Amino acid sequence: MIRRAYVGTARRLMSAGVGMMLAFTVAAADAAEAFTLTSPGLADGATLESTHAASANNCGGGNVSPALQWHNSPTGTKSYAVTIFDPDGAKGLGIVHWVLYGIAPSVTSLGPGAAPPPGSVGGTNRTGGTGYYGPCPPVGEVPHHYVVQVYALDLAPDALPAGLTRDALLAAMKDHVIAATSTVLRYGR
Repeated sequence: MIRRAYVGTARRLMSAGVGMMLAFTVAAADAAEAFTLTSPGLADGATLESTHAASANNCGGGNVSPALQWHNSPTGTKSYAVTIFDPDGAKGLGIVHWVLYGIAPSVTSLGPGAAPPPGSVGGTNRTGGTGYYGPCPPVGEVPHHYVVQVYALDLAPDALPAGLTRDALLAAMKDHVIAATSTVLRYGR
């Protein structure tokens, strides 16, 4: 009887241990396959080259959007949205440099300076226009931070109207974001 109780307890502990090991393995696999964003050739926190800066107002750049790649898109993704926001700009009120959404789920990268993917929708940037508008922080200021975010959405690519501001896009995406990922790039003059 004592031996049976011991064997039963040992089996329960082994089962619990296997379950815990399985949980740790699943958690590690999830972490290894997390939705991630990179800008090829630039580490998180890296400094952008001047080619990415705005070309207007003596900013000295070519207004070339940085290359972006995202990996391990979550199941159920129907479209993506991309934003670039400078929280340091406008004396801390922030500046929107790019709003792009309705990106097909088959697209997982944007080349440097590339045209928006077919079918995607341009939102409104700081100039009131659509498309990428490069950094142009004041000369001599500490380099600004440019938060690049990619959102995996459960919305069809054509679900949202054209021309949304970043704030309007964030409001429209509420309850539709499956996952989000970001990287921060810097630029100063």
